[in-house]
Amino acid sequence: MIDVPKLMYDLASDRPVFHSEADFQHALAWRMHEVDRDARIRLEWPVEWPDPRKRIYVDIYLPNLKVAVELKYRTRKLVHQHDGEWFRLRYHSAQDIGRYDFLKDIQRLEQLSLSKRTDVRAGFAILLTNDPLYWKEPQPDVKEAIDAELKLHEGSKKEGEMAFADHAAAGGIDGREEPIRLKGSHRLRWQEYSEVGDGPYREFRYLAIQVGGPCELGELR
Repeated sequence: MIDVPKLMYDLASDRPVFHSEADFQHALAWRMHEVDRDARIRLEWPVEWPDPRKRIYVDIYLPNLKVAVELKYRTRKLVHQHDGEWFRLRYHSAQDIGRYDFLKDIQRLEQLSLSKRTDVRAGFAILLTNDPLYWKEPQPDVKEAIDAELKLHEGSKKEGEMAFADHAAAGGIDGREEPIRLKGSHRLRWQEYSEVGDGPYREFRYLAIQVGGPCELGELR
């Protein structure tokens, strides 16, 4: 069975921080390869989607196991040196967009795993960040926020239909007007990943959501 906490724990010992989402994607895929040398791992894999007008790619795919993985890496500004390598992370603002896009990954994986016309039967959506605004409890005035329904704080539950508030500026959510519609119910539990450097953004945590299954992945465990 794929063990995401163990994969992330082992990965953090060698790679506590990443330059970019692509760097994170490659490092996690390589870790999977190290665990199971026979696993046929693909990056940016094109999914056979029921609608031929759409082309969809998943970040990591294991074709012999029919498991897809979608990743998000959202950072606050941080400069850190690790093993002689400098990491200069930029500030990904617009946390509301980051939340929507992560929930969209979950929705997509649900659709893929439930469809009989795709080669996906299970998936994982993983968000890694050093931005506490993702995991901390929102302030009392959160009901006024345009992304109140999309919050990803510790212990919250995501299910059903969620969308930006009606008063959200059209230009600020361009391309994200459609509500997120989840089939499953997902309780959010953030996990520690690493702690690097100094300052308020030295701590990294991740959120991992599994859809579909069971994920019996042979030797990949």
